Amino acid sequence: ILYPYFDPKFIFDSYSCRRVKGTHRAINRFRDDARKVSRNHTRTVWVLKCDIRKFFANINHQILGDILKKHIKSGNTILLLSKVVRSFHTKDRPDIGLPLGNLTSQLLVNIYMNEFDHFLKREMKVAHCVRYADDFVILHESKEYLENLLPKISEFLEKRLKLSLHPDKVFIKTWASGVDFLGWVHFPHHRVPRTSTKRRMFRNLRQKQAESSVASYLGLLSHGNTHDLRERVKEEFPPEE
Repeated sequence: ILYPYFDPKFIFDSYSCRRVKGTHRAINRFRDDARKVSRNHTRTVWVLKCDIRKFFANINHQILGDILKKHIKSGNTILLLSKVVRSFHTKDRPDIGLPLGNLTSQLLVNIYMNEFDHFLKREMKVAHCVRYADDFVILHESKEYLENLLPKISEFLEKRLKLSLHPDKVFIKTWASGVDFLGWVHFPHHRVPRTSTKRRMFRNLRQKQAESSVASYLGLLSHGNTHDLRERVKEEFPPEE
Protein backbone atom coordinates (compact mmCIF):
# COMPACT_ATOMS: atom_id res chain seq x y z
CA ILE A 1 0.00 0.00 0.00
CA LEU A 2 2.80 2.42 0.92
CA TYR A 3 5.15 1.66 -1.99
CA PRO A 4 3.08 3.25 -4.82
CA TYR A 5 2.64 6.38 -2.74
CA PHE A 6 6.25 6.86 -1.69
CA ASP A 7 8.19 5.62 -4.71
CA PRO A 8 7.48 8.71 -6.88
CA LYS A 9 8.86 10.84 -4.02
CA PHE A 10 12.23 9.08 -4.13
CA ILE A 11 15.02 10.51 -6.27
CA PHE A 12 16.02 8.70 -9.45
CA ASP A 13 19.42 7.80 -8.01
CA SER A 14 18.10 5.74 -5.09
CA TYR A 15 18.44 2.10 -6.19
CA SER A 16 17.78 -0.20 -3.23
CA CYS A 17 14.60 -2.32 -3.10
CA ARG A 18 12.73 -0.46 -5.83
CA ARG A 19 11.05 -1.76 -8.95
CA VAL A 20 13.15 -1.43 -12.11
CA LYS A 21 16.21 -0.53 -10.01
CA GLY A 22 18.63 -2.83 -8.12
CA THR A 23 22.38 -3.32 -7.97
CA HIS A 24 23.04 -3.83 -11.70
CA ARG A 25 21.29 -0.61 -12.63
CA ALA A 26 23.10 1.16 -9.79
CA ILE A 27 26.55 0.13 -11.03
CA ASN A 28 25.59 1.02 -14.61
CA ARG A 29 24.43 4.43 -13.39
CA PHE A 30 27.80 4.87 -11.66
CA ARG A 31 29.56 4.07 -14.95
CA ASP A 32 27.37 6.49 -16.93
CA ASP A 33 27.82 9.29 -14.37
CA ALA A 34 31.58 8.74 -14.34
CA ARG A 35 31.73 9.02 -18.12
CA LYS A 36 29.76 12.28 -18.00
CA VAL A 37 32.03 13.78 -15.34
CA SER A 38 35.11 12.64 -17.29
CA ARG A 39 33.71 14.26 -20.43
CA ASN A 40 34.27 11.07 -22.34
CA HIS A 41 37.53 10.14 -20.59
CA THR A 42 39.20 13.53 -21.00
CA ARG A 43 39.11 14.63 -17.32
CA THR A 44 39.95 13.05 -13.98
CA VAL A 45 36.92 11.80 -12.04
CA TRP A 46 37.06 12.00 -8.25
CA VAL A 47 34.73 9.79 -6.24
CA LEU A 48 33.58 10.20 -2.64
CA LYS A 49 32.51 6.78 -1.37
CA CYS A 50 30.64 6.52 1.95
CA ASP A 51 29.06 3.84 4.08
CA ILE A 52 26.76 4.42 7.06
CA ARG A 53 27.74 2.71 10.29
CA LYS A 54 25.28 0.00 11.50
CA PHE A 55 22.59 1.43 9.24
CA PHE A 56 19.49 -0.65 10.05
CA ALA A 57 20.38 -0.91 13.75
CA ASN A 58 20.53 2.90 14.12
CA ILE A 59 17.29 3.98 12.44
CA ASN A 60 15.65 6.30 14.99
CA HIS A 61 11.97 5.49 15.58
CA GLN A 62 10.98 9.03 16.59
CA ILE A 63 12.60 10.59 13.52
CA LEU A 64 11.08 7.95 11.24
CA GLY A 65 7.66 8.60 12.78
CA ASP A 66 8.00 12.35 12.22
CA ILE A 67 8.97 11.77 8.57
CA LEU A 68 5.97 9.48 8.03
CA LYS A 69 3.62 12.07 9.57
CA LYS A 70 4.81 14.66 7.03
CA HIS A 71 3.50 12.47 4.23
CA ILE A 72 0.59 10.51 5.72
CA LYS A 73 -2.46 12.32 7.08
CA SER A 74 -4.47 9.26 8.14
CA GLY A 75 -4.23 8.86 11.91
CA ASN A 76 -5.10 5.16 11.71
CA THR A 77 -2.34 4.51 9.17
CA ILE A 78 0.20 6.36 11.32
CA LEU A 79 -0.91 4.40 14.39
CA LEU A 80 -0.50 1.10 12.53
CA LEU A 81 2.93 2.07 11.18
CA SER A 82 4.04 3.24 14.64
CA LYS A 83 3.18 -0.18 16.05
CA VAL A 84 5.12 -1.86 13.25
CA VAL A 85 8.16 0.38 13.81
CA ARG A 86 8.09 -0.03 17.60
CA SER A 87 7.97 -3.81 17.24
CA PHE A 88 11.56 -3.60 15.96
CA HIS A 89 14.44 -2.54 18.16
CA THR A 90 18.03 -3.28 19.08
CA LYS A 91 18.95 -5.22 22.20
CA ASP A 92 19.68 -2.29 24.50
CA ARG A 93 17.71 0.48 22.80
CA PRO A 94 13.94 0.12 22.32
CA ASP A 95 13.81 3.42 20.39
CA ILE A 96 16.11 2.53 17.50
CA GLY A 97 16.62 -0.22 14.93
CA LEU A 98 14.90 -2.02 12.05
CA PRO A 99 15.50 -5.64 11.01
CA LEU A 100 17.73 -6.52 8.08
CA GLY A 101 16.10 -8.24 5.13
CA ASN A 102 12.52 -7.38 6.08
CA LEU A 103 10.60 -5.92 3.10
CA THR A 104 8.74 -3.43 5.28
CA SER A 105 11.93 -2.18 6.89
CA GLN A 106 13.60 -1.85 3.48
CA LEU A 107 10.83 0.51 2.37
CA LEU A 108 10.99 2.38 5.68
CA VAL A 109 14.75 2.99 5.40
CA ASN A 110 14.24 4.33 1.87
CA ILE A 111 11.66 6.75 3.29
CA TYR A 112 14.14 7.65 6.05
CA MET A 113 17.05 8.20 3.67
CA ASN A 114 14.88 10.14 1.22
CA GLU A 115 15.50 13.11 3.53
CA PHE A 116 19.22 12.75 2.88
CA ASP A 117 18.76 12.23 -0.87
CA HIS A 118 16.82 15.48 -1.21
CA PHE A 119 19.38 17.28 0.96
CA LEU A 120 22.07 16.24 -1.52
CA LYS A 121 20.06 17.17 -4.59
CA ARG A 122 18.24 20.31 -3.45
CA GLU A 123 20.50 21.92 -0.86
CA MET A 124 23.94 20.72 -1.91
CA LYS A 125 23.07 20.69 -5.64
CA VAL A 126 24.91 17.39 -6.12
CA ALA A 127 24.60 16.42 -9.79
CA HIS A 128 26.09 12.92 -9.78
CA CYS A 129 25.38 10.52 -6.94
CA VAL A 130 24.21 6.92 -6.61
CA ARG A 131 22.83 5.46 -3.38
CA TYR A 132 22.05 1.83 -2.59
CA ALA A 133 20.78 1.52 1.01
CA ASP A 134 23.67 2.63 3.26
CA ASP A 135 26.24 2.68 0.45
CA PHE A 136 26.61 5.81 -1.71
CA VAL A 137 29.02 7.51 -4.09
CA ILE A 138 29.29 11.11 -5.25
CA LEU A 139 31.28 11.93 -8.39
CA HIS A 140 32.92 15.24 -9.31
CA GLU A 141 35.86 16.59 -11.30
CA SER A 142 37.20 18.40 -8.21
CA LYS A 143 38.72 16.62 -5.21
CA GLU A 144 38.46 19.84 -3.20
CA TYR A 145 34.70 20.03 -3.85
CA LEU A 146 34.25 16.54 -2.38
CA GLU A 147 36.53 17.30 0.58
CA ASN A 148 34.38 20.35 1.39
CA LEU A 149 31.16 18.39 0.90
CA LEU A 150 32.06 15.52 3.22
CA PRO A 151 31.71 17.36 6.58
CA LYS A 152 28.36 18.81 5.46
CA ILE A 153 27.12 15.31 4.66
CA SER A 154 28.34 13.99 7.98
CA GLU A 155 26.72 16.86 9.89
CA PHE A 156 23.34 16.39 8.17
CA LEU A 157 23.30 12.66 8.83
CA GLU A 158 24.19 13.10 12.49
CA LYS A 159 21.91 16.05 13.27
CA ARG A 160 18.90 15.23 11.13
CA LEU A 161 18.90 11.42 11.05
CA LYS A 162 21.11 10.39 14.01
CA LEU A 163 23.32 8.36 11.68
CA SER A 164 27.10 8.38 11.31
CA LEU A 165 29.50 7.51 8.53
CA HIS A 166 31.72 4.48 9.03
CA PRO A 167 35.21 5.99 9.50
CA ASP A 168 36.94 3.02 7.86
CA LYS A 169 34.65 3.02 4.82
CA VAL A 170 34.88 6.61 3.65
CA PHE A 171 37.37 7.58 0.97
CA ILE A 172 38.00 10.01 -1.88
CA LYS A 173 39.90 8.58 -4.82
CA THR A 174 40.03 8.67 -8.59
CA TRP A 175 37.93 6.46 -10.82
CA ALA A 176 41.15 5.43 -12.59
CA SER A 177 42.59 4.00 -9.35
CA GLY A 178 39.58 1.70 -8.89
CA VAL A 179 36.43 2.42 -6.87
CA ASP A 180 34.97 -0.35 -4.72
CA PHE A 181 31.16 -0.06 -4.92
CA LEU A 182 28.43 -2.70 -4.58
CA GLY A 183 30.69 -5.73 -4.82
CA TRP A 184 32.67 -4.52 -7.83
CA VAL A 185 35.86 -2.52 -8.30
CA HIS A 186 35.17 0.03 -11.05
CA PHE A 187 37.72 1.38 -13.52
CA PRO A 188 37.23 3.62 -16.58
CA HIS A 189 37.19 0.76 -19.09
CA HIS A 190 36.19 -2.26 -17.03
CA ARG A 191 35.04 -3.55 -13.66
CA VAL A 192 36.02 -6.64 -11.71
CA PRO A 193 34.48 -8.36 -8.66
CA ARG A 194 36.08 -7.40 -5.37
CA THR A 195 38.14 -10.15 -3.72
CA SER A 196 35.62 -10.74 -0.92
CA THR A 197 32.84 -11.13 -3.51
CA LYS A 198 34.81 -13.86 -5.29
CA ARG A 199 35.59 -15.67 -2.03
CA ARG A 200 31.94 -15.58 -0.96
CA MET A 201 30.80 -16.79 -4.37
CA PHE A 202 33.06 -19.88 -4.34
CA ARG A 203 32.13 -20.63 -0.73
CA ASN A 204 28.43 -20.51 -1.58
CA LEU A 205 28.90 -22.63 -4.70
CA ARG A 206 30.78 -25.31 -2.75
CA GLN A 207 27.97 -25.41 -0.20
CA LYS A 208 25.10 -25.52 -2.69
CA GLN A 209 26.61 -26.99 -5.88
CA ALA A 210 23.28 -26.56 -7.65
CA GLU A 211 23.09 -25.83 -11.37
CA SER A 212 20.71 -22.94 -10.69
CA SER A 213 23.27 -21.36 -8.33
CA VAL A 214 26.05 -21.74 -10.90
CA ALA A 215 23.86 -20.19 -13.61
CA SER A 216 22.95 -17.33 -11.28
CA TYR A 217 26.58 -16.51 -10.50
CA LEU A 218 27.59 -16.78 -14.15
CA GLY A 219 24.86 -14.27 -14.93
CA LEU A 220 26.16 -11.96 -12.22
CA LEU A 221 29.73 -12.23 -13.49
CA SER A 222 28.64 -11.39 -17.03
CA HIS A 223 28.24 -7.75 -15.90
CA GLY A 224 32.01 -7.28 -15.65
CA ASN A 225 35.35 -8.26 -17.14
CA THR A 226 35.38 -11.79 -15.77
CA HIS A 227 36.11 -14.21 -18.62
CA ASP A 228 38.80 -16.15 -16.74
CA LEU A 229 36.71 -16.25 -13.57
CA ARG A 230 33.66 -17.57 -15.43
CA GLU A 231 35.77 -20.28 -17.05
CA ARG A 232 37.05 -21.28 -13.61
CA VAL A 233 33.48 -21.53 -12.28
CA LYS A 234 32.45 -23.70 -15.24
CA GLU A 235 35.48 -25.92 -14.74
CA GLU A 236 35.03 -26.37 -10.98
CA PHE A 237 31.25 -26.75 -11.10
CA PRO A 238 30.38 -28.51 -14.38
CA PRO A 239 26.72 -29.32 -15.14
CA GLU A 240 25.56 -32.76 -14.07
CA GLU A 241 25.24 -35.33 -16.82
